[in-house]
Amino acid sequence: MREYLLTLCVTAAVTYLLTGPVRKFAIAAGAMPQIRARDVHREPTPRLGGIAMFGGLCAGLLVASQLTNISDLFTLSDEPRALLSGAGIIWLLGVLDDKWGVDALVKLGGQMIAAGVMVLQGLTILWLPVPGVGTFSLTPLQGTLLTVALVLITINAVNFVDGLDGLASGMVGIAAAAFFMYAYRIWFGYGIEAAAPATLFAAVLMGMCLGFLPHNMHPARIFMGDSGSMLIGLVLAAGAVSITGQVDPDVLKSNVGSVRNVVHTMVPLYMPLLLPLTIIAIPLADLVLAIVRRTWRGESPFAADKGHLHHRLLQIGHSHSRAVLIMYFWSALIAFGAVAFSVQSSSLLIVLTVVVLSGVGLFVLLFPRFTPRVPRWAESLVPPRYRQAGREPGNSSPEEGSGQEPGAGAADAAAQRADGQGESGTARDGARRDGQRPADAGESGTRRTPVLAGLHGATAVSGNHRKAQGSSASSCDGQHTK
Repeated sequence: MREYLLTLCVTAAVTYLLTGPVRKFAIAAGAMPQIRARDVHREPTPRLGGIAMFGGLCAGLLVASQLTNISDLFTLSDEPRALLSGAGIIWLLGVLDDKWGVDALVKLGGQMIAAGVMVLQGLTILWLPVPGVGTFSLTPLQGTLLTVALVLITINAVNFVDGLDGLASGMVGIAAAAFFMYAYRIWFGYGIEAAAPATLFAAVLMGMCLGFLPHNMHPARIFMGDSGSMLIGLVLAAGAVSITGQVDPDVLKSNVGSVRNVVHTMVPLYMPLLLPLTIIAIPLADLVLAIVRRTWRGESPFAADKGHLHHRLLQIGHSHSRAVLIMYFWSALIAFGAVAFSVQSSSLLIVLTVVVLSGVGLFVLLFPRFTPRVPRWAESLVPPRYRQAGREPGNSSPEEGSGQEPGAGAADAAAQRADGQGESGTARDGARRDGQRPADAGESGTRRTPVLAGLHGATAVSGNHRKAQGSSASSCDGQHTK
């Protein structure tokens, strides 16, 4: 575990450190396309983030090849080299698309070539454990076609979901974490060395996403572009192909106990289409809906639009960050729920937990204006929009320090402002009656003292006004006496 964690940290660090220079290079190279009608961001943002992610992939594999417990993997298996070869092809294709733009059919052909290169080097599906049937061996042609189809589906599903800041990298990172837990359990728990490549691929993929995510969170400073989205989709597909079609069910049977238990152990990884699609269920659903929607309109399945799931979340009132977090939540719920089901498929607690969390997710999804409030002791841990109105963590209100009742300070301030206005108006009226020009506060150079409020909002009359009234009353009395 420590060596896998070291590989993850090295991959994340290299990706993070390379993203800054890559951003400057993308700006200098002019890889900043103009904003399109379907885009959500408001300012041109550089792409080519996949360059940094590919650098992290190479660094992670290089470090892993020098570690004691993982180095044997590079001598006994060709899968790491197959992954690197396919990743290089797909990354180069993505860089060309980010800079100059590549036709959709050309990209599809390049994806097929990358998948074919991996198949030629041994990264292919050899058999499938089918529920109720057992192990189903595939012919070389069937294995090749199924592997290429899985790679194409995964790459385009991740590419289609890359529409909001931090969405694709976060969702794939969550999927990679769930995939790592499953693969590590097969490798370490059952002692099956054939699961080691998938475990390594998942660790490297997590590092790539975690290293790039700080630069890609809203507001994003750089986009991964097709060079990044297709790359992480390929790595995810390679791990799925490795553990689904390379792990021998007969070896797993000797550890689990029966064919039925083997099938139940492996089913959550590849259902419902005999592929590990539960890990990418949300991107896959978005891919299927996009193809159906565009085909129904008579458009090309690769024609871009604003009908993706994340676009619909924005349309119903969710903010940018909240839409991304909702997609994170559902991805984590489905991916980790499938992994938990593979560990203990008969546990009622897992089912109840998934049902309760699904209800919470539906509530947050259907009520975009709902904003939860956290307790006062936890306000310093959350963004300001989740804090109670008028309170900031660490700053006490004036009335708390003076011992007044809540709201008294605000009421007194409002009364003082009203009294000040009434006092100045009264002074000006008295000055006009006396034939004098009203004195301006700036000319006098003195500052008026606020008058306190009396009963029911009544204010005390200023001293100058009382003197004016007293002098006028005395003059009237003198004239009456005379």
